[in-house]
Amino acid sequence: MRTQNASPSNKTLVNSLLACVFACLLFSPQAHSTDAAPQAGTLKYIPKAVAASLEKNQIPKEAISISVVEIKPGQGGKVTAKTEVDWRSQQAMNPASTMKLVTTLTSLDILGPQYRWRTNIYTDGLIRQGTLKGNLYLQGSGDPKLIPEEFSKMMKALQNLGIQKIDGNLFFDRSAYAPSVMEHNTIDGESLRAYNVPPDPLLYAFRTLSFQLGKSRTADFIDISYTPPLSQLKVINQMQLVNQSCDNWKSNLRFNLDPEGDGASTNQLLTAQFSGSFPNTCKGVNYNVVALDANTFFTQGFAAAWELAGGSWIQAPTGQSATVPLAARLLLQFEGIPLADDVQDINKYSNNVMARQLMLTLALEKMGKPATTENGELVIQSWLKGLGLQFPELIIENGSGLSRNEAISAEHMTQLLVAARNLSVADTFYNSLPIAGTDGTMRNRLMTHLRKFLHLKKKPEARIKTGSLADVRAISGYVMSKSGKMYAVTSFINHPNAWRGLEAHDQLLAWLLEDGPEPKHAR
Repeated sequence: MRTQNASPSNKTLVNSLLACVFACLLFSPQAHSTDAAPQAGTLKYIPKAVAASLEKNQIPKEAISISVVEIKPGQGGKVTAKTEVDWRSQQAMNPASTMKLVTTLTSLDILGPQYRWRTNIYTDGLIRQGTLKGNLYLQGSGDPKLIPEEFSKMMKALQNLGIQKIDGNLFFDRSAYAPSVMEHNTIDGESLRAYNVPPDPLLYAFRTLSFQLGKSRTADFIDISYTPPLSQLKVINQMQLVNQSCDNWKSNLRFNLDPEGDGASTNQLLTAQFSGSFPNTCKGVNYNVVALDANTFFTQGFAAAWELAGGSWIQAPTGQSATVPLAARLLLQFEGIPLADDVQDINKYSNNVMARQLMLTLALEKMGKPATTENGELVIQSWLKGLGLQFPELIIENGSGLSRNEAISAEHMTQLLVAARNLSVADTFYNSLPIAGTDGTMRNRLMTHLRKFLHLKKKPEARIKTGSLADVRAISGYVMSKSGKMYAVTSFINHPNAWRGLEAHDQLLAWLLEDGPEPKHAR
């Protein structure tokens, strides 16, 4: 299956020349090259337990690449790297969501952990006796985590200006992004799935309705709640409880979201109808759906937040797209959460649209608007060259890994991890990665292996970014072994049976937690 966007590998000579120019203009010429080339003693074969798992799960050795280096303190506070395992590590592979490591590390170093997105609110009216007589124009810069809690702060900030009632409409300025990056293209045709939400300079709550379903504690019926609050949404619950396992709770659920009337207005009453059956053993599950256009979702979300804060409208808003008029004045500049917190969400929970917006932010900040993915790639490539990192096989399509075209070698991904340890943002980046057996996408991984170390005062840990697509499984991150050694590790599996490769990757990480066996115990 192929993405509908053009592959970065087909870029023109002009863009190639631009990359060289921006490498000189955007970043310091000082290089911090890290040599992690294969050295004497490097394992040129796959550890025994990993090889056995691959064979059991019918994954050929030619479908996996592995790069492991030990990171050691060096002179002047800089780290050095010693290659430990090199199996097909120079082969360009699809990295799936581990590509987010490239995007997040670049952003942390260029923008800084305290960088905040700004959502500007303009008006063409005046505040009189608690009423804003005029329209509100919201101009977004791509804040990836503009969620209900942030909307609540925004409403309080508006009220602190003396506004209690709004006599005007809402207008949305999305000029920060090129129209092409906001198109809803998918690689799997699942346009209603939350992981496929397209970028939006005014992205609210990931444009995703999240319904919480579960059996009521006090009676035999199903409780349904949802977030974020919308001003014109009504839930109709026609589901029946059945005595079944919760494993396949979606199989008999039917959902429909329709506007009442012709559906032409962004403030139209919407009905979310649930029917079918629901297992009585489910204590609480989430049903997420992307079923509303961006203007409707933002309009009703803003209106609901304003009303929850105690504000009111002369007439319910019908949000529309528009650029901010030249005569409008800035009413409020709202700042979102720090970049470091966003990176935590991106890496721990593998949020695709947040990663895509982060790459577009690099383009916006360094090359101006409208932001494009092509400009975002130029910024990342220039930053890599500024660090002395040459990744000729690297293909970046959207920076999230949700792509059939993105590519990088395991060797170079591991080199990036080593280079990260020499940056001022090293700890922020390290702490953003999922911890095996604890949180994020690694929460339920390596549980059995980690129990063996419970008696140790200083316990080993694996901080690993995961990635998965059809035919792809990937891991990349750091392992602190039981003896206190730090390893950077990357492994990609590209094969139709890749979905069976989780065990092989866990065996590789467990092997490193134990400091890796001597060569005689591997093959």
